[in-house]
Amino acid sequence: MSSDDQEFPPQLSEGDNFIAGPLPDDESEAEPSVDEAAIAAQARRDLVAVEAELDRRWPETKIEPSLTRISTLVNLLGDPQRTYPVLHVAGTNGKSSTARMIEALLSRLGLRVGRYTSPHLQLATERISIDGAPVSPETYVATYRDIAPFVGMVDGAQAPGDPAMSKFEVLTGMAFAAFADAPVEAAVLETGMGGRWDATNVADGQVAVITPVGIDHAEYLGDDRATIAGEKAGIIKPDSVVVLAEQEPDAERVLLERAVEVEAAVARAGSEFGVLERTIAVGGQMLRLQGLGGVYEEIFLPLHGAHQAANAAVALAAVEAFFGAGKDRQLTVDAVREAFAEVATPGRLERVRAAPAVLLDAAHNPHGAAALAATVEEEFAFRRLAAVVGVLRDKDVTGVLEALEPAVSDIVVTTNSSPRAMPADELAALAVSIFGEERVTVEPVLHAAIEAAVALVEQTDEPEEPLSGGGVLVTGSVVTAGDARTLFGKEPE
Repeated sequence: MSSDDQEFPPQLSEGDNFIAGPLPDDESEAEPSVDEAAIAAQARRDLVAVEAELDRRWPETKIEPSLTRISTLVNLLGDPQRTYPVLHVAGTNGKSSTARMIEALLSRLGLRVGRYTSPHLQLATERISIDGAPVSPETYVATYRDIAPFVGMVDGAQAPGDPAMSKFEVLTGMAFAAFADAPVEAAVLETGMGGRWDATNVADGQVAVITPVGIDHAEYLGDDRATIAGEKAGIIKPDSVVVLAEQEPDAERVLLERAVEVEAAVARAGSEFGVLERTIAVGGQMLRLQGLGGVYEEIFLPLHGAHQAANAAVALAAVEAFFGAGKDRQLTVDAVREAFAEVATPGRLERVRAAPAVLLDAAHNPHGAAALAATVEEEFAFRRLAAVVGVLRDKDVTGVLEALEPAVSDIVVTTNSSPRAMPADELAALAVSIFGEERVTVEPVLHAAIEAAVALVEQTDEPEEPLSGGGVLVTGSVVTAGDARTLFGKEPE
Protein backbone atom coordinates (compact mmCIF):
# COMPACT_ATOMS: atom_id res chain seq x y z
CA MET A 1 0.00 0.00 0.00
CA SER A 2 2.89 2.40 -0.46
CA SER A 3 3.61 4.75 -3.29
CA ASP A 4 6.91 3.11 -4.22
CA ASP A 5 7.73 -0.34 -2.85
CA GLN A 6 11.24 -0.99 -1.59
CA GLU A 7 13.39 -4.03 -1.01
CA PHE A 8 15.86 -4.18 1.86
CA PRO A 9 19.03 -2.80 0.25
CA PRO A 10 22.21 -4.85 0.10
CA GLN A 11 24.94 -3.82 2.49
CA LEU A 12 28.04 -2.31 0.93
CA SER A 13 31.50 -3.56 1.61
CA GLU A 14 34.44 -1.30 2.30
CA GLY A 15 35.43 0.61 -0.81
CA ASP A 16 31.96 0.66 -2.37
CA ASN A 17 31.61 4.40 -1.78
CA PHE A 18 33.02 4.86 -5.25
CA ILE A 19 32.50 8.55 -5.93
CA ALA A 20 35.69 10.50 -5.41
CA GLY A 21 35.73 13.47 -3.08
CA PRO A 22 34.54 13.96 0.49
CA LEU A 23 30.87 13.93 1.32
CA PRO A 24 29.42 17.15 2.76
CA ASP A 25 29.09 15.69 6.25
CA ASP A 26 32.17 13.48 6.20
CA GLU A 27 33.47 13.32 9.75
CA SER A 28 35.60 10.80 11.57
CA GLU A 29 33.90 8.82 14.31
CA ALA A 30 35.25 6.68 17.09
CA GLU A 31 35.42 3.00 16.25
CA PRO A 32 32.81 0.95 18.13
CA SER A 33 34.03 -1.64 20.61
CA VAL A 34 34.02 -5.30 19.63
CA ASP A 35 30.97 -5.95 21.83
CA GLU A 36 29.08 -2.97 20.42
CA ALA A 37 29.91 -4.02 16.89
CA ALA A 38 28.75 -7.58 17.56
CA ILE A 39 25.48 -6.37 19.06
CA ALA A 40 24.87 -4.03 16.13
CA ALA A 41 25.64 -6.82 13.64
CA GLN A 42 23.20 -9.17 15.38
CA ALA A 43 20.52 -6.47 15.40
CA ARG A 44 20.99 -5.98 11.66
CA ARG A 45 20.73 -9.74 11.05
CA ASP A 46 17.53 -9.86 13.12
CA LEU A 47 16.16 -6.94 11.11
CA VAL A 48 16.92 -8.68 7.82
CA ALA A 49 15.15 -11.81 9.10
CA VAL A 50 12.05 -9.85 10.12
CA GLU A 51 11.95 -8.07 6.77
CA ALA A 52 12.20 -11.43 5.00
CA GLU A 53 9.16 -12.63 6.97
CA LEU A 54 7.22 -9.48 6.13
CA ASP A 55 8.15 -9.66 2.46
CA ARG A 56 6.43 -13.04 2.21
CA ARG A 57 3.14 -11.33 2.94
CA TRP A 58 0.71 -9.63 0.56
CA PRO A 59 2.83 -6.88 -1.02
CA GLU A 60 2.46 -3.22 -0.20
CA THR A 61 1.77 -2.30 -3.80
CA LYS A 62 -1.61 -4.07 -3.84
CA ILE A 63 -4.85 -3.13 -2.13
CA GLU A 64 -7.45 -5.63 -0.98
CA PRO A 65 -10.17 -3.13 0.03
CA SER A 66 -10.96 -3.86 3.65
CA LEU A 67 -10.18 -2.47 7.09
CA THR A 68 -11.35 -5.69 8.75
CA ARG A 69 -7.90 -7.24 9.21
CA ILE A 70 -6.18 -4.15 10.63
CA SER A 71 -9.24 -3.36 12.77
CA THR A 72 -9.12 -6.86 14.25
CA LEU A 73 -5.40 -6.55 14.95
CA VAL A 74 -5.61 -3.20 16.74
CA ASN A 75 -8.58 -4.46 18.72
CA LEU A 76 -6.49 -7.40 19.90
CA LEU A 77 -3.68 -4.97 20.78
CA GLY A 78 -6.04 -2.80 22.84
CA ASP A 79 -6.50 -0.06 20.23
CA PRO A 80 -3.13 1.65 20.75
CA GLN A 81 -3.95 4.20 18.02
CA ARG A 82 -6.57 5.70 20.35
CA THR A 83 -4.09 6.47 23.14
CA TYR A 84 -2.66 9.61 21.46
CA PRO A 85 -4.01 12.34 19.15
CA VAL A 86 -3.35 11.86 15.44
CA LEU A 87 -2.57 14.13 12.52
CA HIS A 88 -3.30 12.15 9.35
CA VAL A 89 -1.65 13.00 6.01
CA ALA A 90 -2.85 11.86 2.57
CA GLY A 91 -2.27 13.07 -0.98
CA THR A 92 -0.35 12.15 -4.12
CA ASN A 93 2.85 14.13 -3.64
CA GLY A 94 4.52 15.87 -0.71
CA LYS A 95 3.16 13.61 2.04
CA SER A 96 6.48 12.58 3.54
CA SER A 97 7.97 16.08 3.44
CA THR A 98 4.84 17.57 5.00
CA ALA A 99 4.77 14.86 7.68
CA ARG A 100 8.40 15.59 8.58
CA MET A 101 7.65 19.32 8.84
CA ILE A 102 4.65 18.68 11.08
CA GLU A 103 6.81 16.43 13.25
CA ALA A 104 9.52 19.11 13.51
CA LEU A 105 7.01 21.79 14.53
CA LEU A 106 5.29 19.63 17.14
CA SER A 107 8.63 18.55 18.60
CA ARG A 108 9.93 22.11 18.80
CA LEU A 109 6.70 23.10 20.56
CA GLY A 110 7.42 20.57 23.31
CA LEU A 111 5.60 17.36 22.36
CA ARG A 112 6.98 13.85 22.08
CA VAL A 113 6.06 12.85 18.54
CA GLY A 114 5.79 9.63 16.57
CA ARG A 115 5.88 9.67 12.77
CA TYR A 116 4.86 6.82 10.48
CA THR A 117 5.79 7.19 6.81
CA SER A 118 6.29 4.96 3.78
CA PRO A 119 8.13 3.73 1.87
CA HIS A 120 11.62 3.82 3.32
CA LEU A 121 14.72 4.91 1.46
CA GLN A 122 17.30 2.57 2.97
CA LEU A 123 16.13 0.75 6.10
CA ALA A 124 12.66 -0.27 7.19
CA THR A 125 13.29 1.34 10.59
CA GLU A 126 12.92 4.77 8.91
CA ARG A 127 9.18 4.21 8.70
CA ILE A 128 8.63 4.41 12.45
CA SER A 129 10.17 7.52 13.97
CA ILE A 130 10.08 8.61 17.61
CA ASP A 131 11.67 11.82 18.86
CA GLY A 132 12.67 12.73 15.32
CA ALA A 133 14.75 9.62 14.60
CA PRO A 134 14.06 6.11 13.26
CA VAL A 135 13.53 3.47 15.90
CA SER A 136 16.53 1.23 16.44
CA PRO A 137 16.70 -2.17 14.73
CA GLU A 138 16.32 -3.70 18.21
CA THR A 139 13.08 -1.78 18.84
CA TYR A 140 11.75 -2.58 15.38
CA VAL A 141 12.41 -6.31 15.82
CA ALA A 142 11.08 -6.38 19.39
CA THR A 143 7.88 -4.60 18.34
CA TYR A 144 7.33 -7.06 15.51
CA ARG A 145 7.85 -10.02 17.80
CA ASP A 146 5.48 -8.52 20.38
CA ILE A 147 2.60 -8.25 17.92
CA ALA A 148 3.40 -11.35 15.81
CA PRO A 149 1.19 -13.70 17.89
CA PHE A 150 -1.77 -11.36 17.36
CA VAL A 151 -1.02 -11.11 13.65
CA GLY A 152 -1.09 -14.89 13.59
CA MET A 153 -4.52 -14.85 15.24
CA VAL A 154 -5.87 -12.48 12.57
CA ASP A 155 -4.39 -14.63 9.80
CA GLY A 156 -5.91 -17.75 11.34
CA ALA A 157 -9.35 -16.21 11.41
CA GLN A 158 -9.39 -15.53 7.67
CA ALA A 159 -11.78 -17.58 5.56
CA PRO A 160 -10.26 -19.98 3.02
CA GLY A 161 -9.05 -18.01 0.01
CA ASP A 162 -9.01 -14.67 1.81
CA PRO A 163 -5.64 -12.89 2.07
CA ALA A 164 -3.68 -12.85 5.30
CA MET A 165 -2.55 -9.51 6.69
CA SER A 166 -0.48 -7.50 4.24
CA LYS A 167 3.01 -6.25 4.98
CA PHE A 168 1.72 -2.70 5.22
CA GLU A 169 -1.01 -3.68 7.66
CA VAL A 170 1.50 -5.39 9.95
CA LEU A 171 3.86 -2.40 9.78
CA THR A 172 0.97 -0.10 10.63
CA GLY A 173 0.13 -2.19 13.66
CA MET A 174 3.78 -2.08 14.69
CA ALA A 175 3.82 1.72 14.44
CA PHE A 176 0.66 2.08 16.53
CA ALA A 177 2.09 -0.23 19.19
CA ALA A 178 5.52 1.45 19.23
CA PHE A 179 3.96 4.88 19.65
CA ALA A 180 1.80 3.68 22.54
CA ASP A 181 4.78 2.03 24.23
CA ALA A 182 6.98 5.14 23.93
CA PRO A 183 4.53 6.80 24.74
CA VAL A 184 4.09 9.67 22.29
CA GLU A 185 1.93 12.76 22.79
CA ALA A 186 1.02 13.04 19.11
CA ALA A 187 1.36 10.81 16.07
CA VAL A 188 1.78 11.95 12.46
CA LEU A 189 0.51 9.21 10.15
CA GLU A 190 1.15 9.16 6.41
CA THR A 191 -1.17 7.01 4.33
CA GLY A 192 0.46 4.41 2.12
CA MET A 193 -1.97 4.51 -0.79
CA GLY A 194 -5.30 6.30 -1.07
CA GLY A 195 -7.00 6.82 2.28
CA ARG A 196 -10.40 5.20 2.63
CA TRP A 197 -9.05 1.64 2.65
CA ASP A 198 -5.57 2.47 3.89
CA ALA A 199 -4.57 0.61 7.06
CA THR A 200 -3.77 3.90 8.81
CA ASN A 201 -7.43 4.87 8.51
CA VAL A 202 -8.42 2.89 11.60
CA ALA A 203 -7.01 5.91 13.44
CA ASP A 204 -9.25 8.96 13.71
CA GLY A 205 -7.23 12.03 12.90
CA GLN A 206 -7.97 15.16 14.88
CA VAL A 207 -6.44 16.94 11.87
CA ALA A 208 -6.60 15.55 8.32
CA VAL A 209 -4.08 16.94 5.85
CA ILE A 210 -4.52 16.49 2.10
CA THR A 211 -1.48 17.39 0.01
CA PRO A 212 -1.93 17.98 -3.77
CA VAL A 213 -3.94 15.23 -5.44
CA GLY A 214 -2.78 13.94 -8.80
CA ILE A 215 -3.10 10.73 -10.78
CA ASP A 216 -1.10 7.77 -9.51
CA HIS A 217 -1.96 4.13 -8.74
CA ALA A 218 -4.84 4.41 -11.21
CA GLU A 219 -5.37 0.64 -11.17
CA TYR A 220 -6.44 0.87 -7.50
CA LEU A 221 -7.59 4.44 -6.91
CA GLY A 222 -9.22 5.38 -10.21
CA ASP A 223 -8.07 6.95 -13.44
CA ASP A 224 -9.34 10.49 -12.86
CA ARG A 225 -8.43 13.05 -10.21
CA ALA A 226 -11.93 13.38 -8.74
CA THR A 227 -12.19 9.64 -8.07
CA ILE A 228 -8.73 9.57 -6.52
CA ALA A 229 -9.62 12.57 -4.36
CA GLY A 230 -12.66 10.67 -3.14
CA GLU A 231 -10.43 7.84 -1.93
CA LYS A 232 -8.08 10.23 -0.14
CA ALA A 233 -11.02 12.12 1.38
CA GLY A 234 -11.76 8.99 3.40
CA ILE A 235 -9.33 10.13 6.12
CA ILE A 236 -11.52 13.18 6.89
CA LYS A 237 -13.40 12.20 10.03
CA PRO A 238 -16.43 13.75 11.77
CA ASP A 239 -15.72 16.94 13.72
CA SER A 240 -12.07 17.03 12.61
CA VAL A 241 -10.22 19.86 10.89
CA VAL A 242 -9.14 19.27 7.30
CA VAL A 243 -6.18 21.24 5.98
CA LEU A 244 -6.14 21.34 2.19
CA ALA A 245 -3.12 22.14 0.06
CA GLU A 246 -3.92 23.93 -3.20
CA GLN A 247 -5.89 21.49 -5.36
CA GLU A 248 -7.21 21.29 -8.88
CA PRO A 249 -10.93 22.29 -8.93
CA ASP A 250 -12.24 18.77 -9.55
CA ALA A 251 -10.30 17.35 -6.61
CA GLU A 252 -11.10 20.28 -4.30
CA ARG A 253 -14.82 19.92 -4.91
CA VAL A 254 -14.79 16.26 -3.85
CA LEU A 255 -12.72 17.00 -0.74
CA LEU A 256 -15.00 19.84 0.32
CA GLU A 257 -18.08 17.68 -0.19
CA ARG A 258 -16.64 15.10 2.19
CA ALA A 259 -15.84 17.79 4.76
CA VAL A 260 -19.42 19.06 4.62
CA GLU A 261 -20.78 15.51 4.87
CA VAL A 262 -18.92 14.78 8.13
CA GLU A 263 -19.12 18.35 9.48
CA ALA A 264 -15.36 18.87 9.46
CA ALA A 265 -13.90 22.37 9.62
CA VAL A 266 -11.88 23.36 6.55
CA ALA A 267 -8.71 25.43 6.08
CA ARG A 268 -7.61 25.94 2.48
CA ALA A 269 -4.28 27.04 1.06
CA GLY A 270 -4.70 30.30 -0.79
CA SER A 271 -7.63 31.27 1.41
CA GLU A 272 -7.09 30.75 5.15
CA PHE A 273 -3.33 30.21 4.88
CA GLY A 274 -0.50 30.16 2.35
CA VAL A 275 2.88 31.42 1.18
CA LEU A 276 2.88 35.22 1.11
CA GLU A 277 6.45 35.65 -0.04
CA ARG A 278 9.25 33.36 -1.11
CA THR A 279 12.87 34.30 -1.77
CA ILE A 280 15.57 31.86 -2.91
CA ALA A 281 18.41 31.81 -0.38
CA VAL A 282 21.71 30.00 0.00
CA GLY A 283 20.89 26.45 1.01
CA GLY A 284 17.13 26.86 0.71
CA GLN A 285 14.59 29.68 0.80
CA MET A 286 13.30 32.48 3.01
CA LEU A 287 9.54 32.49 3.52
CA ARG A 288 6.79 34.75 4.78
CA LEU A 289 3.86 32.55 5.70
CA GLN A 290 0.23 33.32 6.40
CA GLY A 291 -0.91 30.93 9.10
CA LEU A 292 -4.33 30.41 10.62
CA GLY A 293 -3.33 32.58 13.58
CA GLY A 294 -1.31 35.28 11.88
CA VAL A 295 1.71 36.04 9.73
CA TYR A 296 5.09 34.40 10.34
CA GLU A 297 8.02 36.47 9.10
CA GLU A 298 11.56 35.44 8.14
CA ILE A 299 11.13 31.67 8.11
CA PHE A 300 14.19 29.97 6.66
CA LEU A 301 13.50 26.58 5.09
CA PRO A 302 16.61 24.58 4.14
CA LEU A 303 14.80 22.90 1.24
CA HIS A 304 14.46 23.85 -2.40
CA GLY A 305 11.39 24.49 -4.51
CA ALA A 306 8.06 26.29 -4.45
CA HIS A 307 6.43 22.94 -3.70
CA GLN A 308 8.38 22.68 -0.43
CA ALA A 309 7.34 26.21 0.51
CA ALA A 310 3.73 25.16 -0.08
CA ASN A 311 4.31 22.05 2.04
CA ALA A 312 5.64 24.27 4.83
CA ALA A 313 2.50 26.40 4.78
CA VAL A 314 0.34 23.26 4.96
CA ALA A 315 2.38 21.85 7.85
CA LEU A 316 2.16 25.12 9.77
CA ALA A 317 -1.61 25.32 9.32
CA ALA A 318 -1.97 21.68 10.42
CA VAL A 319 -0.09 22.31 13.65
CA GLU A 320 -2.05 25.51 14.30
CA ALA A 321 -5.26 23.56 13.79
CA PHE A 322 -4.00 20.86 16.14
CA PHE A 323 -3.48 23.44 18.89
CA GLY A 324 -6.70 25.26 18.04
CA ALA A 325 -5.10 28.45 16.77
CA GLY A 326 -7.53 31.24 15.99
CA LYS A 327 -7.24 34.76 14.66
CA ASP A 328 -6.04 35.98 18.02
CA ARG A 329 -3.62 33.16 18.75
CA GLN A 330 -0.30 32.46 17.11
CA LEU A 331 2.34 29.83 17.69
CA THR A 332 5.63 31.12 19.04
CA VAL A 333 7.36 32.62 16.03
CA ASP A 334 10.83 31.75 17.32
CA ALA A 335 9.82 28.11 17.79
CA VAL A 336 8.40 27.99 14.26
CA ARG A 337 11.61 29.48 12.86
CA GLU A 338 13.76 27.02 14.77
CA ALA A 339 11.64 24.05 13.72
CA PHE A 340 11.68 24.85 10.00
CA ALA A 341 15.39 25.68 10.05
CA GLU A 342 16.12 22.12 11.23
CA VAL A 343 13.84 20.25 8.80
CA ALA A 344 15.55 17.54 6.78
CA THR A 345 13.92 15.55 4.00
CA PRO A 346 16.29 12.77 2.87
CA GLY A 347 16.06 11.91 -0.80
CA ARG A 348 14.28 15.14 -1.70
CA LEU A 349 16.76 17.23 -3.71
CA GLU A 350 19.39 16.08 -1.26
CA ARG A 351 22.97 17.01 -2.06
CA VAL A 352 25.42 14.16 -1.46
CA ARG A 353 28.45 15.52 -3.29
CA ALA A 354 29.74 19.03 -3.90
CA ALA A 355 31.77 19.16 -7.15
CA PRO A 356 30.28 18.23 -9.43
CA ALA A 357 27.10 18.46 -7.42
CA VAL A 358 25.18 15.20 -7.07
CA LEU A 359 21.56 15.56 -6.01
CA LEU A 360 19.11 12.79 -5.10
CA ASP A 361 15.37 13.06 -5.50
CA ALA A 362 12.67 10.43 -5.05
CA ALA A 363 10.27 11.84 -7.70
CA HIS A 364 8.45 8.86 -9.22
CA ASN A 365 5.38 10.24 -10.98
CA PRO A 366 4.84 13.04 -13.52
CA HIS A 367 3.60 15.57 -10.95
CA GLY A 368 6.64 15.04 -8.74
CA ALA A 369 9.03 15.04 -11.70
CA ALA A 370 7.55 18.29 -13.00
CA ALA A 371 8.03 19.97 -9.60
CA LEU A 372 11.60 18.66 -9.51
CA ALA A 373 12.38 19.95 -13.01
CA ALA A 374 10.91 23.38 -12.24
CA THR A 375 12.96 23.66 -9.05
CA VAL A 376 16.21 22.65 -10.72
CA GLU A 377 15.69 25.17 -13.51
CA GLU A 378 14.74 27.97 -11.13
CA GLU A 379 17.24 27.49 -8.32
CA PHE A 380 20.34 25.79 -9.76
CA ALA A 381 22.50 27.38 -12.43
CA PHE A 382 24.01 24.19 -13.81
CA ARG A 383 26.13 24.51 -16.94
CA ARG A 384 25.19 20.95 -17.77
CA LEU A 385 22.88 18.61 -15.89
CA ALA A 386 22.85 14.84 -16.37
CA ALA A 387 19.97 12.83 -14.93
CA VAL A 388 20.52 9.27 -13.73
CA VAL A 389 17.09 7.67 -13.93
CA GLY A 390 15.93 4.30 -12.60
CA VAL A 391 12.20 3.61 -12.46
CA LEU A 392 9.66 0.96 -11.50
CA ARG A 393 7.89 -0.57 -14.45
CA ASP A 394 4.37 -0.02 -13.05
CA LYS A 395 4.74 3.78 -13.00
CA ASP A 396 3.90 6.38 -15.66
CA VAL A 397 7.47 6.25 -16.96
CA THR A 398 6.79 8.24 -20.11
CA GLY A 399 5.20 11.01 -18.05
CA VAL A 400 8.21 11.14 -15.73
CA LEU A 401 10.68 11.33 -18.64
CA GLU A 402 8.69 14.01 -20.43
CA ALA A 403 8.59 16.11 -17.25
CA LEU A 404 12.35 15.84 -16.74
CA GLU A 405 13.41 16.42 -20.37
CA PRO A 406 13.38 20.25 -20.46
CA ALA A 407 15.58 20.50 -17.35
CA VAL A 408 18.40 18.10 -18.21
CA SER A 409 21.01 17.97 -20.95
CA ASP A 410 21.72 14.23 -20.77
CA ILE A 411 20.08 11.14 -19.32
CA VAL A 412 21.77 7.97 -18.10
CA VAL A 413 19.22 5.18 -17.73
CA THR A 414 19.81 2.48 -15.15
CA THR A 415 18.05 0.04 -12.83
CA ASN A 416 17.55 -0.07 -9.07
CA SER A 417 17.37 -2.88 -6.54
CA SER A 418 13.60 -3.42 -6.68
CA PRO A 419 12.28 -6.58 -8.35
CA ARG A 420 9.79 -4.22 -10.00
CA ALA A 421 12.55 -2.18 -11.65
CA MET A 422 12.21 -1.52 -15.39
CA PRO A 423 15.19 -3.03 -17.26
CA ALA A 424 17.64 -0.44 -18.51
CA ASP A 425 17.25 -1.36 -22.19
CA GLU A 426 13.46 -1.04 -21.96
CA LEU A 427 13.80 2.34 -20.23
CA ALA A 428 16.37 3.40 -22.84
CA ALA A 429 13.89 2.81 -25.67
CA LEU A 430 11.40 5.14 -24.01
CA ALA A 431 14.10 7.71 -23.24
CA VAL A 432 15.37 7.78 -26.84
CA SER A 433 11.86 8.55 -28.09
CA ILE A 434 11.78 11.62 -25.83
CA PHE A 435 15.40 12.80 -25.52
CA GLY A 436 16.85 11.59 -28.82
CA GLU A 437 19.54 8.95 -29.14
CA GLU A 438 22.48 11.33 -28.74
CA ARG A 439 21.38 12.38 -25.23
CA VAL A 440 20.83 8.87 -23.85
CA THR A 441 23.41 6.63 -22.20
CA VAL A 442 22.67 3.13 -20.86
CA GLU A 443 24.38 1.85 -17.69
CA PRO A 444 22.35 -0.94 -16.01
CA VAL A 445 24.33 -0.78 -12.74
CA LEU A 446 23.59 2.29 -10.62
CA HIS A 447 27.11 3.09 -9.46
CA ALA A 448 28.39 2.88 -13.05
CA ALA A 449 25.51 5.10 -14.17
CA ILE A 450 26.45 7.78 -11.64
CA GLU A 451 30.10 7.58 -12.69
CA ALA A 452 29.03 7.97 -16.33
CA ALA A 453 26.90 10.99 -15.48
CA VAL A 454 29.76 12.60 -13.55
CA ALA A 455 32.03 12.08 -16.57
CA LEU A 456 29.46 13.66 -18.88
CA VAL A 457 29.13 16.86 -16.87
CA GLU A 458 32.88 17.17 -16.36
CA GLN A 459 33.70 17.06 -20.07
CA THR A 460 33.78 20.26 -22.13
CA ASP A 461 34.52 21.21 -25.71
CA GLU A 462 35.98 24.55 -24.64
CA PRO A 463 39.54 24.23 -23.22
CA GLU A 464 39.27 27.55 -21.44
CA GLU A 465 35.95 26.65 -19.79
CA PRO A 466 36.40 25.53 -16.16
CA LEU A 467 35.30 22.01 -15.31
CA SER A 468 32.68 23.25 -12.86
CA GLY A 469 29.04 24.15 -12.81
CA GLY A 470 27.94 20.68 -13.84
CA GLY A 471 25.45 18.63 -11.89
CA VAL A 472 24.07 15.10 -11.62
CA LEU A 473 20.49 14.36 -10.61
CA VAL A 474 19.66 10.82 -9.47
CA THR A 475 15.92 10.26 -9.61
CA GLY A 476 12.95 8.24 -10.91
CA SER A 477 12.02 6.23 -7.82
CA VAL A 478 12.23 6.15 -4.05
CA VAL A 479 14.23 2.96 -4.49
CA THR A 480 16.73 4.65 -6.80
CA ALA A 481 17.22 7.54 -4.38
CA GLY A 482 17.63 5.12 -1.49
CA ASP A 483 20.13 2.94 -3.33
CA ALA A 484 22.15 6.04 -4.21
CA ARG A 485 22.07 7.26 -0.59
CA THR A 486 23.57 3.95 0.48
CA LEU A 487 26.27 4.19 -2.19
CA PHE A 488 27.26 7.60 -0.89
CA GLY A 489 27.54 6.35 2.68
CA LYS A 490 24.55 8.25 4.03
CA GLU A 491 22.93 6.89 7.19
CA PRO A 492 19.17 6.27 7.32
CA GLU A 493 17.19 9.18 8.78
